Amino acid sequence: MNDFFALVVKHGHIAVAAVVFAEAIGFPMPAAVALVAGGAAAASGVLSVSELFLLSIAAMLIGDVLLFMVGRYTGWTLLGFLCRVSMNPETCILRSAESFYKRGKMTLIFAKFVPGINTMAPPLAGTMKMRLPQFLRLDLLGAALYAAAYIGLGFIFHEFLATILHGFQAAGRAVEIVFVISLLAYLIYRVWIYRKHAMYRIVPRVQVQELAQKLAAEDHSNILLVDVRSHGYYDAGAFRIKGSIRMEPNNLVEELKGLPHEKDIYLYCT
Repeated sequence: MNDFFALVVKHGHIAVAAVVFAEAIGFPMPAAVALVAGGAAAASGVLSVSELFLLSIAAMLIGDVLLFMVGRYTGWTLLGFLCRVSMNPETCILRSAESFYKRGKMTLIFAKFVPGINTMAPPLAGTMKMRLPQFLRLDLLGAALYAAAYIGLGFIFHEFLATILHGFQAAGRAVEIVFVISLLAYLIYRVWIYRKHAMYRIVPRVQVQELAQKLAAEDHSNILLVDVRSHGYYDAGAFRIKGSIRMEPNNLVEELKGLPHEKDIYLYCT
């Protein structure tokens, strides 16, 4: 926090906006901390609270629109990339999609307050073909709430934050040691999570021609085809492979209970 405050004092509004933009496009940057530091600096008269607020919103919107457009034209490719560096790769997309499935487009309003969903929400909205004007309205509201909450927190409690910073400075070497140990523990934890979920990165696949041959050569009763397209790509009038059944991927826990265990099950999506 001390480093962030010094950075904000030295480089002003641009430093906060840069950190906010970096987090918006997927980099592991603590935008909330930067906004709190910016709010504290504004309360001390170093920055303009109105400029800080507007620049932060603009940085978030620019980053979100970039991910929205890339998501629209690349589909799940970008989502898959973002999830490969997430804390829980195998549930990353489904967790974000489930939020849209349960709460609809209003997810964009609170998404920035939820780690994991904050970066996934804009490209996910793009893959689901949300109209850009609607996305901008909801995302603007979400960005304004996020910026106001953390800038306001820093502004109101700037004296308390100053006391904490002075305490950190007095602690000196001890704080640095604790920080280094915490950072190493975090990195080790990330490597452990990555290795733990490595198995989910290898998904068995079958070519269309191979499956067609199986369907033609074998008894159909031994094969079950399942359509698992997300609701962004599926509606009641969508075509399905003949003989396949529909399964909602955002309700997997319940859906899996009804699948037969004696059959070879093949899943397909967009």
